[in-house]
Amino acid sequence: MAEVVPPPFQAVRRICFFAAPTPLAQESRARLAARYGTCTADEAEAVVALGGDGFMLETLHAMLSRGLPVYGMNCGSVGFLMNTYAEDGLPDRLAAAQSTVLYPLRMHAETVEGRTVEALAFNEVSLLRQLRQTAKIRISVDGRIRMPELMCDGILISTPAGSTAYNFSAHGPIVPLSANLLPLTPISAFRPRRWRGALLPSSAEVLFEVLEAEKRPVSAVADFTEVRNVLRVAVREDRSLSVTVLFDPDQALSERIVAEQFTS
Repeated sequence: MAEVVPPPFQAVRRICFFAAPTPLAQESRARLAARYGTCTADEAEAVVALGGDGFMLETLHAMLSRGLPVYGMNCGSVGFLMNTYAEDGLPDRLAAAQSTVLYPLRMHAETVEGRTVEALAFNEVSLLRQLRQTAKIRISVDGRIRMPELMCDGILISTPAGSTAYNFSAHGPIVPLSANLLPLTPISAFRPRRWRGALLPSSAEVLFEVLEAEKRPVSAVADFTEVRNVLRVAVREDRSLSVTVLFDPDQALSERIVAEQFTS
């Protein structure tokens, strides 16, 4: 789930630059810091993240507790969550940027060994088989069993912002930001073979129960947090947390998501 809000700034002077550990991102940070100055996140009005989509996700997680808006510039490969890299007029670009508020998914995982792990995801939460045998997973939505047994390589639940990522590669639907829907998408479903997933309301609470967990071990991944040998995984949208992402007006995230549906 996400919502678009008006640009928050008139002018931005205090910028904190975060950079991926790649040479390109580090060199770009050095040039931008020399030109515009830099400060700590505690002093900043905005954060500029330099890297690819993976580094942008790391930055969004880091900013959850600070409330700072994040403006990404692509120094990576795909850069779906990033703006075009350019060094000129950065304060003006930040002032004119369109703000999109993203809410994460919260994963609560219980393992075979009895551990519990919580993690957040701005893209998706996925369950994946660990060994050669297919996973067996029961799916409940809001306390009601909807799929008694799914045999598959895995399954994922995605945010609208993440619906163009792993979800789309697994043949799940792209969801507009304003749709208030979460795609639930199987990965290589074996039984029922023709099941292609579901669209759930953003208020849904989803429970995945791993059947035959000792024989068919499954891992759960929330963005970049992986939990091995899970037994139960509960997922819901957490609207008590949010992060603001900034995009150039001609590259708004909502437009990118629509445009992605018309690419080959």
